[in-house]
Amino acid sequence: MSIRDVYIVDAVRTPIGKFGGALAGVRPDDLAAHVVRALVDRTPDLDPARIDDVVFGDANGAGEDNRDVARMAVLLAGLPVSVPGVTVNRLCGSGMEAVVQAARAIALGDASVAVAGGVESMTRAPWVVQKPERAFPAGHQQLWSTTLGWRMTNPRMPEEWTVSLGEGAELVADKHGITREAQDAFALESHRKAAAAWSAGLYDGEVVPYPGVELVRDECIREGSTPEALARLKPAFRPDGTVTAGNASPLNDGAAALLLTDEEGLRATGREPLARIRTSAVTGIEPHLFGLGPVDAVQRALAKAGRGFGDLTAFELNEAFAAQALGCLAEWPELDPALVNPRGGAIAIGHPLGASGARLAGSVAHQLAAAGSGTGLAALCIGVGQGIALVLER
Repeated sequence: MSIRDVYIVDAVRTPIGKFGGALAGVRPDDLAAHVVRALVDRTPDLDPARIDDVVFGDANGAGEDNRDVARMAVLLAGLPVSVPGVTVNRLCGSGMEAVVQAARAIALGDASVAVAGGVESMTRAPWVVQKPERAFPAGHQQLWSTTLGWRMTNPRMPEEWTVSLGEGAELVADKHGITREAQDAFALESHRKAAAAWSAGLYDGEVVPYPGVELVRDECIREGSTPEALARLKPAFRPDGTVTAGNASPLNDGAAALLLTDEEGLRATGREPLARIRTSAVTGIEPHLFGLGPVDAVQRALAKAGRGFGDLTAFELNEAFAAQALGCLAEWPELDPALVNPRGGAIAIGHPLGASGARLAGSVAHQLAAAGSGTGLAALCIGVGQGIALVLER
């Protein structure tokens, strides 16, 4: 059996909304449906009935994104009911996992055309309550927020593993001697690059605003931020720590989606592809050091592609925390840091968990198309200690 080439024909995303912001009134299944519909509308030569599957990442799944949000997106987008959908969860890597799984199905001949993406509404993530151990309890019950992080932790888990995400970022800062000043400087650069990219129109062909919502660009970009402003913020996780709200990614809402095909499906679209999917890798690491998860995943993905850091044209690394991103960069000494996130990263753009991996993959594909040729890489750290990476080519 021959392995088929897999092409990214198009990639779209919503503007990323801040927690409680412009997209707070939009259900996650509607966000997902919007980007799926946008892909179909931007490819009028493709009969939607030819879509073999829709694969979506979603890190929560406890609220309005329950009941297989990918299938809900198919139905809400008005696609034929014959189009199936499946939802996958690899926490922060869910959107990229969706791309990998859809690409794998195409490469093996199980599909010819697929949509892959991700969605998250951290604003609308519900509170949940566990069922009591015995009937008719008289006392109060614990409500858990499903917005972010550990909850209802298994007591068999070592305490070292179950630290907060922010404390995990502090541990990476400790490991690599990353100062507060370095993290703040990294965060400022993320905002500067994102604002410059929007001003230059670099996101115009990628972002599809949600109808009826007054949000045309990413909501968390702070163009006017300064080193002094960031220095005034208090540490968020340790009294004497280095991680603050200013050098970490915010809580966000958004969705992203990509149209993937094989050669036959590509002809049916009548379009030139943005890029081709080359390889991917996923790896594990100690849970409390999750921020360094991309280190091995990136190296494995590049090795499988027969490429090195010197071959890269574009590199999108998710900025869960400045400390985490800087920690990864410290372990890739042969990589030119100037290559990373040229259009801004998640500290400025935002990190809607299940959508981020699809956003990064789409961004790399658009950058390769703009360059005309080259090799691109996208990678994320993942809570509970994993990393995922994807190599694209044009």
